[in-house]
Formats: sequence, structure tokens, C-alpha cells
Amino acid sequence: MSKFLEFKCDLDTFIQELQTILESNTSRVEELLKQEHKTYSSFVKPMQMMEERLEHFFTPLSHLNAVNNSEETQKVYTQSLPIITEYSTKLSQNIEIYKVYKEIQKDEETTLNYEQKRVLDLNIQHFELSGAHLDDDVKQRLEEINIRKSELTNNFSQNLLNATNDYEYIMTDAQDIDGLPSSEVENAKFEEDGVIKYKFTLQMPSYIAYMTYGKNENIREALYKAYVSRAPQNAKIIEEILSLKDEMSKLLGFKNYVEYSLSSKMANDKEEVLNFLQNLLKNSKNQAKKELGELQNSAPKDLRSFDTAFYSELLKKEQYDIDEEEYRPYFEQKSVVHGMFDFLNKLFGMKFVKVQEKLWHEKAFSYDVYVEDKLRARIYLDLEARESKRGGAWMHNYQTHCLNEKGEEQLASAFVVCNFPSSSDTSPSLLRHDDVVTLFHEMGHTIHHILSTVEENEVSGVNGVEWDAVEFPSQFLENFAYEPQVLKMFASHYKTGEIISDLMIDKLVRSKNFLSAMGMLRQLEFSIFDLKVYNGVYTSDEVQNILNTIREETSLIKTPEYNKFQNGFAHIFAGGYAAGYYSYKWAEVLSADAFYSVIDEGIFNSKTAQKYLDVILKGGGAKSMQELFKKLMGKNPDTTKLLRLNGIN
Repeated sequence: MSKFLEFKCDLDTFIQELQTILESNTSRVEELLKQEHKTYSSFVKPMQMMEERLEHFFTPLSHLNAVNNSEETQKVYTQSLPIITEYSTKLSQNIEIYKVYKEIQKDEETTLNYEQKRVLDLNIQHFELSGAHLDDDVKQRLEEINIRKSELTNNFSQNLLNATNDYEYIMTDAQDIDGLPSSEVENAKFEEDGVIKYKFTLQMPSYIAYMTYGKNENIREALYKAYVSRAPQNAKIIEEILSLKDEMSKLLGFKNYVEYSLSSKMANDKEEVLNFLQNLLKNSKNQAKKELGELQNSAPKDLRSFDTAFYSELLKKEQYDIDEEEYRPYFEQKSVVHGMFDFLNKLFGMKFVKVQEKLWHEKAFSYDVYVEDKLRARIYLDLEARESKRGGAWMHNYQTHCLNEKGEEQLASAFVVCNFPSSSDTSPSLLRHDDVVTLFHEMGHTIHHILSTVEENEVSGVNGVEWDAVEFPSQFLENFAYEPQVLKMFASHYKTGEIISDLMIDKLVRSKNFLSAMGMLRQLEFSIFDLKVYNGVYTSDEVQNILNTIREETSLIKTPEYNKFQNGFAHIFAGGYAAGYYSYKWAEVLSADAFYSVIDEGIFNSKTAQKYLDVILKGGGAKSMQELFKKLMGKNPDTTKLLRLNGIN
């Protein structure tokens, strides 16, 4: 029998199967509660594994809806959400389960190991944050709120995907594509009624290509306007999400959703986070103004939002003699993937072996992962853009390493999803260096999940990790995508086999922090907006006013009124980053500190790298990241390393 699940999802029978599983689970909970003597092994472990197996069943549907989106997946996923949400809410509010967890925590305090204690601590916190201890009327209202929230976030994502796929800009004048790389021209080119035309869309590879290289500023503005004004119907969804989350937070005894969100994170309170962000803003703003001044001086006109990518590329070429397109032949997708595998083998002793199995798409592949010749995990890669795939890049955990009720080991597995340029029989997928960084980032999440040796699934891998620390391993790994030793392991010309030159690497490294302070301000804008907008209940106009006020400090180029960025901010309105987007910068402090320690020790002979594997990657979420980081580094995080990483003085 395989140690890994076969990927399957029967859309015709999914809802019926889901209902059967949930009915069975509900009966199982009742049986467990009837036990006369409840212990960790007889109650908590079976509860954990029951939920783990439900994830095994449900994850393929949510994955398919994200990577092979269709009317059918949308229909089944939309039908399933209220069913699974009602079940999860009832379970998380079950006062009897809550009481049993509290009793076991007290009765077995001296015999439980630290993993088991962490499971109990987090579960009790989760029950309290779900209102398990509140009266039935409040629980009923919380359940209604949760069901409605799940519907709204799904609608938000679907509206965004539909808007992205519905738009296209067709050109017939060859002058309009002058200056674009030949590969991008070929991707855009098609023939209709004997006429050669060029199509650009809001899909990331296509959109970025024209915004970066397209000389026609009217077309750039049209594409930009279409992109930043997608899904206007999401404005009303945002209003309702804010209202529901505020109501939920108050029912649970919090002042607002920010206070609720931070109660389970590393950061102590909103003031600590805002001070952290404002400090970064203060340290970055002067350099950002200088960067914009240089950019403006290089342009023949007053810069507008849709100009920055185009003139930045020209200035980057001028300052560093670097042309992003010259690098793409050195970053052929398969070569990058296998080179990354070689790097991970050299750094952490990981070996990747391709598996022959039928998956959800012909361009999806799986690999078994070995450490010291022992099978440890499986990963699934789906890296190329297509219309049916949600934009962006992500890791999604599937199975989690643990011991089941019988003490048998379950190995971990995870999906790695990106939206890189598509390959064909005649043309390979050639990546930008930014794409390489993205792949390393998502792989950082992946190995954090799959290399865990924790035996309790709810605190194994990425489970149980504080949300503002979860980006630490991803950011740590992505930094190596700029290191010469690492680049030379895979950056070779796909036609000639020529290894990337020292001069090209030097240009790439030197250009790494090009306009980095401006980039810092943009991320701080998102983070501050997230905290401010979840501080209360606001109309769409008030949401816009909050963003406009923040932009007075963070946006050095006036943002056009038609820019409704918030309607596409899926991270905080349809993802897990609500009142938590600051986590990217918070975790970057941890990652920068650890990264420089490995670099200073020579990378491959680094004691810190080995310790990182043993402490952070193997440790999962069984201890707080604050504790794990101190064990790794022997000190608290140093924020100056983050500024150093970004080249901000």
C-alpha cells in the first residue's frame, strides 16, 4: 500500500460523500464523549486524526477549484462550503469537547510531552476563540456568521478570477509591441481572418510583460486601469466581511477584529505592530524619495502609476547594464526546478525522485522526497499559468507527518503552485529571476511542512505555527536565489548549456535592491491598510478614505482615483491574512537574521543551516516560533538585518 494518497475527486458524488463523512464524524465524536475514562490517547488523538482524514478528503476539491477552475468545480465547492463550515463551527463550539480538553490538560499535566501540551493549549485557545464557552444564542449567531463569511470569501475570489479572465486587449499595429521580448510577442500573437493580432490579458505573465516593456503608454494605462479596477462588486462584499468580522469579534469579547486576530499571533497588540511598521516606514522613506527622484529624472514626462514598471526597467538597464530578458534563457523552468532540488540536497540532504502517477493536469508532476535515503514525503508541482488557475503562487499542505492512533507513521505531502509562462512542444518555459525567487519562496513553505518530525499532526509541519511567523521559512529560502554559489548550480543557457557568467550574476546581485525602498513603502501601505480597515466597520467610501490617508504617507506617486486596489486584495479579504498582512515583514526580520548567519558561515558548511533543519524545519509548530528562533540563534531577532537585506541604510 502506498504511503501517499491517490489524488482523486469525484465531483458527481462529492457532496454526498462529504455529508456521509461528516455524519460519521459527528457519531464518532458522540462515541468518544461517552467514554468513561477519557485520556489524551483515547480522546485527543482520535479527534486529531478524524480531522486530518477529513482534510485528506476535502483538500483535492479546494485544490481543483484553484488550479482547474470550472463551472462544475465552482458549483460543487460553493455547495460544500456551508456544509463543511456548519460542521466545523459546531465542532469548535462543542462545550463538552472543550471541557474534556481542559480536564485532560489538568489530569495529565505531568505525563504529556511538549507536543501534546501544545496541541491542548492551541485547541483550548481555538475553542475559546470560537465561542465554545458562550450561550447557545451566541453560538448560533457565530455559526451563521462563519457560513456567510465562507460564502463571501469564495465569491470575492471567484469575482476576481472571472474579471481577470474576462479582459483582453487586442492590438493589430506591430508598433505597439515594439520593444517587447520575442518570447512575449510569440505568446501574444494569433491570426484572425488572415490578420496578425496580439492579445494581452490580466494574467500575470501577460500583464507584467506589457507593463514592463510596452512603449505605448495609452495601452499601458488601459491595462493598468483594467487591472486595478477589477471586480467592483467586491466593494460590497468587503463591507459585509468587515461587518461580520467585527460582530464576531465583539461576540467573543474583543474590541475589534484586529485584537481578535493578534490574540493567536507572535505580536502582542496592534500598537506593537503599528510601531514596527511605522519604524520601517521612517527608515525607508528618505531612500524611497531618492529612488523616485532618480526614476523621475530618467523619464521624459511626469511619472504616473502605469509608468513605473516601464521606466524602472529602462533605468535598471542603464544603471546596472542589466536586461531581464537576457537572463530568461538561463532560467528554463525544468532546469531551475532540478537545480533547486540539487541545492536542497547539498544544504539539507534532500533527494527528489520523480513519481509516475496520473494527476489533475498533464503539466502537474509529483516527486518523492528522501532524506538520508529514507522516504520522508511527496510534493506535487503545478507551475505553469492557465486560464483555469487562480493567479499567484502558493503551497497547500495535503498530508501531515504524524503518528496515528495505532502509532503508525503518516508521511507528509504538499502542493506547490505557481503561474509561470507556459511551455509548449516548440518553446520552453523561460522564467524571470523574480519567478525563480517565487519558486524558492514556495519551496521554503513546502519543506517547512514536509520535513517535520513532530508526531502530533495539529502541531506538525506548518500546523500550529503562528501566522506572523509562517513566512519565515519561505523568505529564508528565497534569499538564496541571489547567491552566486546557488545560481551556478542551475542557471545554464537552455540552448548552449553555457553556465551563467560571474558578470551576469554580479549585475543581478547588485540590482537586487533596485528601488527596494519604494517596494518597502508599497508593502507597508498594504500592511497598515490591513490593520486600519479591520479596526472597525466601514462603508466602501470609508474604506477608500482609509487607504487614501495611508497613501499620503506611503505613495510617492499620486494614485489615480479609479484605482480600487482593495477590491482585489484577496490576501486579506479571501485568504488567511486578515489583520495579519504585516506578517510578511515581521517574519522577514526572522528570516534575514538567520539567512545572514548561514551566509557568513559559507552556506554549505554552515552549522546554522544544519541547526535550522533540526530546530525550525523538523520542529513544525510544536513550540512557539519565538522559542524556536531563540534556540536557533541564541538571541532575539535583529531588525537591522531586514534593512540590510533590502539595502536600506
